[in-house]
Amino acid sequence: MAINTAIIGGTGVYDPKIFSSVREEKIETPYGNVKVMIGDYMGNEIAFMARHGDKHQVPPHLVNYRGNIAGLKQLGVKNIFATAAVGSLNMEMAPGNFVFVDQFLDFTKGRASTFVEDGVVHVDMTKPYCCRLRELLTETAVKSGLKFNSKGTYVCTEGPRFETAAEIKMFRHFGGDLVGMTSVPEVVLSREAGICYATIAIVTNYAAGITSGKLSHREVLEMMASSSKNVRSLLVNAISALNNDINCSCCSHEEKLNPAD
Repeated sequence: MAINTAIIGGTGVYDPKIFSSVREEKIETPYGNVKVMIGDYMGNEIAFMARHGDKHQVPPHLVNYRGNIAGLKQLGVKNIFATAAVGSLNMEMAPGNFVFVDQFLDFTKGRASTFVEDGVVHVDMTKPYCCRLRELLTETAVKSGLKFNSKGTYVCTEGPRFETAAEIKMFRHFGGDLVGMTSVPEVVLSREAGICYATIAIVTNYAAGITSGKLSHREVLEMMASSSKNVRSLLVNAISALNNDINCSCCSHEEKLNPAD
């Protein structure tokens, strides 16, 4: 049975038990071995990958992004729904809201961010996040009565530290709406691999300097815990409505880059 869809769980989203008959598989890739959980939902196999490890032990700058995406590619995955805990730079994107990200600004520094190592391949990133999956998430959120924003610009920083108030001021000036530490290079690698990719950003707090309080990881975890039921509902409802037979422009580079080899 083909595995068409995968979930990459970020901070606070570790549990694949929304699916039945869950099993663990280890996949060998050119970028190292990765672990994936595979379960059944409505007769379809779904892959689940905990981005930071099942005990949240891997910091954002050390995540094996290339191995993770290459492993999902080997499984035949065509669609990825990724979750991400984010801080908000935009007062209209309040804690507890979902944002279906449509653009990013990359401020990472030391990450391997491409599969391209031989020859020159320029992959179009005009619309980095899959429009089809974002539309599906929007439709699902409307039906479920969830608070959401249908688009937003994600500023990706290196981490693992939080950002300074001056950095947040700069990011706002550049047009950023959200700040996080994981969407890049994940979204870039997915595009290179010909996999449709969408991020469900869960706003956990306002970023540094937006409000007077200090930032804490505990605050992030508490908000993610309170949002977990809605996250699971959004994911399973979107997956159940997903049409796997539609070809998407996200797959246009699949033949040029094959990270599973």
